[in-house]
Amino acid sequence: MRHFTAAATLMLGLAACAQAPLRPAAGPAPAAAQPLARMTVVTPDEDHDLLAQLMAGEMALGRSDLQAAELHYGKAMALSDDPTVAERATMLAIATHDDAAAGRALDRWQALGAQPAAMAQARAQLALNRGDTSEAQRQLEILTKSHDKNAWRGFGQVLLTARDQAQAGQLLEALATPQRLPADPQAWLAMSELGDKLGRHAYAQRVADAALARFRNDAEVFAWAAQMKARNGDTKGARVLLQQAIAKAPDNVHLRLVYASMLSEAGDYAAAAKLLDHGPQSADTYQLRAALAARSNDTKALAALYRQLQQAGPDVREQNAFLLGQLAEMQHRDTEALSWYGQVGDDDPHAFDADLRSAVLLQAQGKSAEAHELLGQMQLDYLDQPVQLRQAWQLDAELYMRELRYVQAVNAFTRALQVVPNDPGLLYGRGLAYAEVGQIDLAVKDFRSLLKLKPDDIDASNALGYTLADANRDLPEAEQLVAKARAARPNDPAIADSWGWVQYRLGHLDQAVQALRGAWQAGKAADIGVHLGEVLWRQGDRQDAQRVFDEVRKIDPHNTNLQSALKRLHP
Repeated sequence: MRHFTAAATLMLGLAACAQAPLRPAAGPAPAAAQPLARMTVVTPDEDHDLLAQLMAGEMALGRSDLQAAELHYGKAMALSDDPTVAERATMLAIATHDDAAAGRALDRWQALGAQPAAMAQARAQLALNRGDTSEAQRQLEILTKSHDKNAWRGFGQVLLTARDQAQAGQLLEALATPQRLPADPQAWLAMSELGDKLGRHAYAQRVADAALARFRNDAEVFAWAAQMKARNGDTKGARVLLQQAIAKAPDNVHLRLVYASMLSEAGDYAAAAKLLDHGPQSADTYQLRAALAARSNDTKALAALYRQLQQAGPDVREQNAFLLGQLAEMQHRDTEALSWYGQVGDDDPHAFDADLRSAVLLQAQGKSAEAHELLGQMQLDYLDQPVQLRQAWQLDAELYMRELRYVQAVNAFTRALQVVPNDPGLLYGRGLAYAEVGQIDLAVKDFRSLLKLKPDDIDASNALGYTLADANRDLPEAEQLVAKARAARPNDPAIADSWGWVQYRLGHLDQAVQALRGAWQAGKAADIGVHLGEVLWRQGDRQDAQRVFDEVRKIDPHNTNLQSALKRLHP
């Protein structure tokens, strides 16, 4: 802004000069010119403009261009006496592995009064970048002996960002020993966890055991030691430690969640639920309680949890709006579920999922136009997020499929495939939609493309085989494809239906009836019943066929496949 201010001042001065007469008029002497009118403002070029370099550096960081950020901060460092600028220049040079620039920045930072601990941390990182283990160890010793309150955190950061994990693990075991670690349980836990992350599992276990012996009243120490035991297969020992931890801190939500998760993994859902039902609650405890009740199909527990959350304070309800929507859905309270999903905030991590579920519920309530309008808005809102965009398009297409609006479904699947080409799920969906609108060649093309991507995809094999059989073409290939699917999933009614339909097309009516009757009895799906009825009719068993058709009408009075079959059978 100072450039604009200076320019404005100069313009005022020039305007004053322009208004003065060329020759002084007779009379009193004119007033002396204002000092600003004679002022000359020197504007630095960009390379020597500190503010410009800082702004350029921050803009480069905003677009994750570390190389450019390092260049600008290197220039800014030379123009500034602020040690924080030199520190930023140092960190960027280290991050980009520009050792020469990092050395210069370190010297500048030290000259401007850097703290010894911070300097040691930076020099250790630089030494690790260079592969100089002995210098890195020397600097890390300086850091950990500095008595800086963040010394061990800095130590961990250096090793965590090291390119050579073996080198980092070696330094960890050499320096972070129980004899050298401070009287802070969090530091011990951090070093044990770091050792586990670096593959030094024996070291991690030793530090965890030593922490357990030293900090007998710290519940978090017990919890970490329990996790280590569980990871090593000692589930019984882990449970004992967690029980002791919870006894020391019964209101610790994190501990209860860890123990409940362990009980859940072991299949003891009742004990896990009992542990979480009492004591302080959080969004995570509510979520796990709901998951446990759903897994156990405990409708009473789901209803009780829903009532509890409904009666909680406004803040709790707002924080758990998505969970309340899920619980309402599980109890078939779709209108209430829609209301809860509508209360999920835009900044909530479940906002996208809440909108997806809202679209599904709207369509189920017969509000298809509103459902597709919502999904259309989501496609605009998430235009720059391919994963979410794909999901919105896929759901849009699937809802069109449910509504038997297959042309719109094809269009939606096609838009999604433009974002994620060759996506197996989308190719499968579009293939089904193409088959429904009678574009068999395009359906076959999508299924074949899917099988090239995933040769062992059972659903794709079944879909392609059925589509070929339904079109009465390439029957030997169709039989081979469905046989492959049938071998993989012999008890799948949909695949048995395909097999029966292939046999019907091949003229093997007895085999067709056997397969279709088994599939019909297994699931009573309307389309399977239509196939069975048609084959029975062709076989001459019209009374049995009519009985099956009547059952199909009860299941799905408006089934289009039944209507088509009856037209074929009653021309």
